[in-house]
Amino acid sequence: MRIITADERLAEKGGPKILVVGPSGVGKTSLLRTLSAEMLATTLFVDIEAGDIAVADLPVASVRPRTWSECRDIACILGGINRALPPTAAYSESHHAEVMKNPELAQLAAYRILFVDSLTAAARLSFAAAELAPEATSDRGRKDLRAIYGAHARSTVQWLNQLQHAREKTVLLAAVLEKNTDEFNVSTWQPQIEGGKTGRELPAIVDEIITMCTSPNAWGYPAKDRSGRLEQLEPPNLGALIEKLSRPGERKPFTIVSSEQPAQQ
Repeated sequence: MRIITADERLAEKGGPKILVVGPSGVGKTSLLRTLSAEMLATTLFVDIEAGDIAVADLPVASVRPRTWSECRDIACILGGINRALPPTAAYSESHHAEVMKNPELAQLAAYRILFVDSLTAAARLSFAAAELAPEATSDRGRKDLRAIYGAHARSTVQWLNQLQHAREKTVLLAAVLEKNTDEFNVSTWQPQIEGGKTGRELPAIVDEIITMCTSPNAWGYPAKDRSGRLEQLEPPNLGALIEKLSRPGERKPFTIVSSEQPAQQ
């Protein structure tokens, strides 16, 4: 570990990590069409859902992982080595060295924008892999759901953290938005992800949460702007959004609440 000087940090070119949520069919994948030709040339479309019909005629490179192992290999290439992990773990130095032996995987490091379609589908692959893990079966030969969900949550969050640390990359994660109503008849909108832990940790991992809807937001949707540069409502133009988040610019005033100021009721 070394100290990064202020000048070095300011000179770094970082990419935002964005979660795009919305109901099925609202046009999340079609947002790729809003990217400029220059952006598309450096974009990798991770087509996990096999639902690329909306962009079938778009000149964009893609990969089509069918297993959780393949998803982890992609994240390992993009996020680099996690030196805190033991040699046998995913994203370790040995894992990175192994995937770099594959020339097709190695060239993925050159892409600057990653569009994952979708996090919902990726989580299903993670859950399927967790079901096959040795700890998924109890001593009596039965499936241990608690162990399965625990392994799935750890693996999915670790995968997202790996993508989060791809500092120079812009990472876009599309996910289905669903409405959940609890036993008290209270409804909330949440990303459709197998298990609850990943959905709860997502806001701490991504920089932005963008909700697509077909009508004005009723203010029950999740939303987030870590950049301080977005308006409450932005046009559905992904290219313009990335430019706005990536280029230098003024942030909105940050109001610090005094400890002596009375709380609002």
